Amino acid sequence: MKMTQAKRFTLEEYHKLTEIGFFHEDDRIELIRGEIIEMAAKGTAHETCISKLLRELVRLLGDAATLRCQSPILLLNNSEPEPDFAIVKNKPDDYLSAHPTPNDVLLVIEISDSTLNYDREVKLSLYAEAGISDYWIFNLSDNQLEAHSEPFQNSQGNFGYQNRRIVLPNQAIALPSFPDLFLDLNRVFPPKQK
Repeated sequence: MKMTQAKRFTLEEYHKLTEIGFFHEDDRIELIRGEIIEMAAKGTAHETCISKLLRELVRLLGDAATLRCQSPILLLNNSEPEPDFAIVKNKPDDYLSAHPTPNDVLLVIEISDSTLNYDREVKLSLYAEAGISDYWIFNLSDNQLEAHSEPFQNSQGNFGYQNRRIVLPNQAIALPSFPDLFLDLNRVFPPKQK
């Protein structure tokens, strides 16, 4: 008896499906390791954190880098995640010719509540394998920032980050590649609901 196997897509196939209108414009999907993943719905705390973080990052970065919000980045040959934020190098065409690749990415940020395990496991290893130097998870469940840096591959072939730093809401953290720019987390985390 033949076993069934899920179809895995390449970036080229995924883009072709998009071009022919297979997906609706309002579909919240991303390609992760060849699988088309439907992204989780966002709650009010997630949306509040996005709004506050957007305001702070725009203010801090100015024209020093390009801030992308829920926009694709090209990783490997079978992954095109749409992280909550990516800080990327400035390009003259503002990425009109192609989405950013790992060489363009300075920092990837995910905001997590219901997706915390997915962001810690699947997304973390994906970003590390692609060589993304810094990956932050705004952990809304525990009200803390998990700042990961220095991607590596262990002897079993798994990818991760050598450093994990916990930053609390009453603290500030320097933006990677911009040691003089500090993000005050008190201005980002939504107040805890009672």
